[in-house]
Order: sequence, then C-alpha cells, then structure tokens
Amino acid sequence: MLIAGVDEVGRGPLAGAVVAAAVILDPQRPIVGLNDSKKLTEKRREKLAVEIREKALTWSLGRAEVEEIDEINILQATFLAMQRALEGLHIQPDLVKIDGNHCPKLAYNMEAIIGGDATVAEISAASIIAKVARDAELVALDALYPQYGFAKHKGYGTAAHLAALREFGATPIHRRSFAPVRKALAAAEK
Repeated sequence: MLIAGVDEVGRGPLAGAVVAAAVILDPQRPIVGLNDSKKLTEKRREKLAVEIREKALTWSLGRAEVEEIDEINILQATFLAMQRALEGLHIQPDLVKIDGNHCPKLAYNMEAIIGGDATVAEISAASIIAKVARDAELVALDALYPQYGFAKHKGYGTAAHLAALREFGATPIHRRSFAPVRKALAAAEK
C-alpha cells in the first residue's frame, strides 16, 4: 500500500505563502531520524530534506499564495496547498495521511492524524520538506525587505516583526486578512 504523508507549514505567519508537501517514502530505502520538523535543528532538517528528496518514491510541494490566503481564508488555502502537493506526485497513493484534525475534501482515501508529524514517517518527511522550502523562501524575501527580519522570524508575528509593520507598513507579501497586518494598515492610513 502506498501511503502519502501530507503536512503544511506557514499557517500562523503574517507574511508569505502557506506551503504543503506530500511524500511517499520507499520502504526499501528507510530514512533514520524523521520527526516533526519543529523538533529538529535547522541543520538536521536541511540534511534530512536532501535525503528525503533522494530516497522517496515521489514528493511534491504545493502552495497557496498570500492573495489566495486573503481571499479564501487560511484553512481553505492550506487545503488548496495540500491538494496541489498531492496532484504533483508522480505516483498516486492508496492512502493519504494528513497531520491535523481535518482533511480537505478531495478524491483520496484520507486520514487525519493529530500529532502525525511526530509519529508517522511519511508525515514527518512532508513536514521537513515543507519547512525547509518555506524557510528558504523567507530568507530570499529577507533580501527584498531587509527591514522586516524575515530571515530570523520567517514571517511569524514576533515583537520585531510587529514593530517593523508599525514603522514601515505592510509589504505585498503580508497577509492583509490577518489582524496584526490589518491593524498596521489602518494605523498607517491615519
């Protein structure tokens, strides 16, 4: 049975896309050390991401952009990113295991697993691939918008990020439907 693990990263940040990954691991090529991406060091995540991409039967990334997040809400945008990740797989799975308590309404046999990113190897692999990809995007965006500190906080609403929003306003990559960004935009209009 081919199992695809699916996880997303970037639901909580105030900026940037939400990125999902789908991974079908090769049982003949096990990967040691898979875990929830948040429980791994950045260096370990990056090494594992390379190994996952090399050894998996197939993997794919899907994303929903800031405009989509603002238009359809973060949960629906997350489901859209998951759908795109699954559609990008070269081999279709028999079962999809998703980290969390909700599954998108798609034509797959699916199972939601709370804490699956720490307990299901396929979901752990997806968690790692998605986090490494999104973190790299935010580091690249940091070069475009250095005053916001994206390389450090990856778009999350840290004190430094909120202060930069108040001082410099929102960029095109900020999620205008998120309250702290709306608040900063409203303050800038006064």
